Amino acid sequence: MRNTARGRSALFAGLAIASVISLTACGTSQGSASGGGEEAESLGDFEGSVSILAWPGYVEDGSNDPEVDWVSAFEDETGCMVESKTYGTSDEAFSLMKTGDYDVIAASGDASLRLVAAGDVAPVNTDLIPNYDGIYDFLKMQSWNSVDGVSYGIPHGYGANLLMYNTEVFPEAPTSWDVVFDKAGDNAGKVTAYDSPIYIADAAVYLMAHNPELGIENPYALDETQLAAAVDLLKAQRPNISEYWSDYLKEIQAFETGDSVVGTTWQVIQNSVTTGNTDVVLPEEGATGWSDTWMIASQAKSPNCAYAWLNYIASPEANAQATEYFGEAPSNDAACEFRSEGSCESFHAGDADYASQIWYWSTPIAECLDGRTDVKCTDYSAWTTAWQEIKG
Repeated sequence: MRNTARGRSALFAGLAIASVISLTACGTSQGSASGGGEEAESLGDFEGSVSILAWPGYVEDGSNDPEVDWVSAFEDETGCMVESKTYGTSDEAFSLMKTGDYDVIAASGDASLRLVAAGDVAPVNTDLIPNYDGIYDFLKMQSWNSVDGVSYGIPHGYGANLLMYNTEVFPEAPTSWDVVFDKAGDNAGKVTAYDSPIYIADAAVYLMAHNPELGIENPYALDETQLAAAVDLLKAQRPNISEYWSDYLKEIQAFETGDSVVGTTWQVIQNSVTTGNTDVVLPEEGATGWSDTWMIASQAKSPNCAYAWLNYIASPEANAQATEYFGEAPSNDAACEFRSEGSCESFHAGDADYASQIWYWSTPIAECLDGRTDVKCTDYSAWTTAWQEIKG
């Protein structure tokens, strides 16, 4: 199995959403998709081209590797010629969508609500996407891809931020994140953590289980007291950190050399370590993770081709190719029939119980995502400031 993992480095800049409570469906248009920010009722003729903004490895046409191509089949089927651009961070993607040059974007949970709040993406009529029926129910209509019961996109793939450990240092598999928090001193200087303000949510997941008096119900909905507790935990962890990683190749190297022996990771990273002395576990507290969403620009120049792409990339064959190449679980239940043997099992594809333990990345906003109305939660600008303080 070939895997290409992207660096989710420097996720989310200080731009925070003021509110998404008032977001509602923009209404429905009469006739075909118009690209005017409204939900389409029907589709018209394909426009002949579609411009796609995506993470590296999501839109492969054979130019990077002749054997890796799921774009050509789409072009042959629809006549919609694909123009694609990759981005390195969600902030970059958010800025690029402002240009109006793209019909479709593959957005992570840190960007999706920002795009909705800014009016850059339109509601998606899932009735016009036949392959939507095959997507796992636990990925549909979630807080990172819908607002007020209105869908804003199609799930692509998903994964968890796991705990990786050196099996020689840990002959018995750890069961808790305490090995990187309260017990981090046992491996001082060899603990690694993800380099992003969103890592604050990992600390919040741990505190949810071990400090219930804080009342944390959602790791992305932290009031000032709860954020302060997470920051204190991460400041205590800081002296034990070998390095904060955002480049997955550097984490692979650190575990292969022994510079790091325990820390947060992705399944695809553990799959790529060559020394044979690492393993991963989803700790008892649960974990953070990601679920990316294909979204349509509110001012799409080719909305009909955009809908065609969303339907195509959600098909079992295309979803299998794209998610296996990238290194994540597919979103389509039938995709595993088209992936290499054992790959779906490796990523726990379709395991609803496993997926229920994942807190998928969401943008922290002032209106608490856990439903509280008696307090204000901290937004991403506060998290960014806190992360700078943690790293020093």
